[in-house]
Amino acid sequence: MDKNPEKGYVAMLGWSLNAIEALERFDRRYVIVAPDWAQEYCEQHSIPYLPWNFERLNDRSMEIAETLKDMGVDVAIPLFEETVEWAGAINSVLMDNPRLYGQSILFRDKALMKRRAQLGGIRVGIFEEAHDRDDVVRFLKRVNQTLLKLDGDPNDPIHLKAFDKAGCLGHRVIRTPDEIDTIPEEEFPVLMESHLDGWEFAVEAWIHDGKIRFLNISEYVTLGYSVFVPATPELEKYRPQIKAQIEKLIKTFDIQFGFIHPEYFVTSDGEMYFGEVAYRPPGFKVFELLERAYGFNAYQGLVLSFDPKTTEEEITAFFPQEVVDAKGYAGCFGVYPRRRVVSRLEIPEETEQHEYFESHELTPPLEETVTKRTAFGTHWGLIYFFGDDPHTMRDLLKHQEDLDFYV
Repeated sequence: MDKNPEKGYVAMLGWSLNAIEALERFDRRYVIVAPDWAQEYCEQHSIPYLPWNFERLNDRSMEIAETLKDMGVDVAIPLFEETVEWAGAINSVLMDNPRLYGQSILFRDKALMKRRAQLGGIRVGIFEEAHDRDDVVRFLKRVNQTLLKLDGDPNDPIHLKAFDKAGCLGHRVIRTPDEIDTIPEEEFPVLMESHLDGWEFAVEAWIHDGKIRFLNISEYVTLGYSVFVPATPELEKYRPQIKAQIEKLIKTFDIQFGFIHPEYFVTSDGEMYFGEVAYRPPGFKVFELLERAYGFNAYQGLVLSFDPKTTEEEITAFFPQEVVDAKGYAGCFGVYPRRRVVSRLEIPEETEQHEYFESHELTPPLEETVTKRTAFGTHWGLIYFFGDDPHTMRDLLKHQEDLDFYV
């Protein structure tokens, strides 16, 4: 598509072929900022590219912001958790607003994030930082003492999470002091939090000029395994409360533009508890699921919400109406082998023959021994489904957990 010089010039931080394809079909000028290994591909396919190593923080770190500023770039957009801080630092230079860097730190450090949420009057569970195993033992005891547990009662679990990793990475559930001994030293420091009983779900919100432009509720069937969009009517009925919570989050974190991906719990009595918030696209290909369900390209929406030159008319016309404009329900399941030794990939016939089945991105196993899944490990690939009934979708995704894809 022809690029409009009157519109914003955007820098995408991180590598995503789907994002690049979306930008190729969009009217904004763009540059991909990615590590050296992307260079050859970008040159072969004439993709505007700038090399940068996001893992190295040093005295040259300011260079990327200066380079992008000299190129005339208006805004940096993070595609992955590891680039959120870089985007904040770069945008604080591009937009001459130092607060943007401080804000990005809040989105990266889960303990700071929870404190900021608390200051804004948002409900969170009990949480603390742990620097070693003794801290975890004390926290487990204290949480259960607070819950008035007696000797012999089973403990209420606590959750351990990495401070600055995406999603389920580094997430552990601890119930007994014995389990604490299994935590490797190198995982510390971690965030510890009390267990919240309730229905966990995620939200994707595109924000421009401080206002929500599109709000999706993603329904988890099983955390770390499956998700679908839009949500069932049972979860969608909470939309007014969820929207109010997101508006509170926008105000508390002073978000004027961009995209957020928060997670919440709703309890049986309808109370909302804040889990965490990310300032980047979600995992599990939710952007792709949204395009399948609604027809709009979520990466292009990302650019619109970040671009300071986006007009009110443009962003209003871009997004469909939530839920009512969806053509159906799109879901995916993350496969993890259930056996310790596998030799081949074998898609179950009942999955492949189901009318909702669309495609998969599973590959044959590279080795026979399956490494033990520590905490919430990374899935081996996704299977995609699409259909017109949310309850059929939910049950279908749940059923995949009982099937073997690697035998």
